[in-house]
Amino acid sequence: MQKVRSKTLALPGNMGLRELKVIANRIRRRDLRTVFEVGAGHIGGEMSVIDILTALYFDILNVDPDAPLDPNRDRLVLSKGHTALALYITLSERGFIPKDETSTYLQPLSRLNGHPDCTKVPGVETNTGPLGHGLPVGVGMAKAAKIDNADWHTFVIAGDGEMQEGSNWEAIMAAAQFNLDNMTLIIDHNRLQQGARLAETNSLAPLAPKFEAFNWAVEEIDGHDMRAICRALSPKSVTAGKPRCVVAHTNKGQGITFMTDNVAWHHKVPNAEQFELGMAELEAEAKAVEFAR
Repeated sequence: MQKVRSKTLALPGNMGLRELKVIANRIRRRDLRTVFEVGAGHIGGEMSVIDILTALYFDILNVDPDAPLDPNRDRLVLSKGHTALALYITLSERGFIPKDETSTYLQPLSRLNGHPDCTKVPGVETNTGPLGHGLPVGVGMAKAAKIDNADWHTFVIAGDGEMQEGSNWEAIMAAAQFNLDNMTLIIDHNRLQQGARLAETNSLAPLAPKFEAFNWAVEEIDGHDMRAICRALSPKSVTAGKPRCVVAHTNKGQGITFMTDNVAWHHKVPNAEQFELGMAELEAEAKAVEFAR
């Protein structure tokens, strides 16, 4: 029998879908502005993962910004660490770091590096950057929780191109062997990787049957449908005895028309005209969400 948590780490209120969409849109606008002003950032992949990060930090994760190292907290590993800016902005919205600190991203002496650093930034669970490392680390975390008879959950977000790394498949085998039903892998399946489409390099699609063959519980969702994300990541969606994989079908550059599904925006900075166009689209979406009933 699993131990009961010594306390429940509070979420920021019982948010509805509209509130979650408002937050996700605000994170996108802040991400776009920061990339434009700083002059760097993996904006395409950041836009594709923001809805998932929003659902996790404002609806799913059992975490406390005032106690970021609480032993009973859930863990999130952002294996696609090059999208660190989206994580930093999300952490700032959740209260882990000051909101105005994200303007220091990549600046001299800033703790907000191009890849997350757990020794510097509260809320970051492990350093990531070399692709293929996050899932093995997450498996280790989940196994440790099993050994300790603890009930916290480990989440890992990986890119679809990253799944080409052999280390991931060793971790996938281990997770099934150890019946790690306290771990969820979310694949940001935006079909693009640096410089090319997934299908043009080493296509892994379809992903779901491969995980099912390794005895994982698998679900495919629209990775921009907030209702679908929250439902798929809910504790109620756990299958006893099986690790869980959520294949989230997303779009690189989501929310900005000229960036969407465009491989050129893996790592690119918008010029002034593009910034204004992108911000206008996101602001129009914000108004539509804000006044939706």
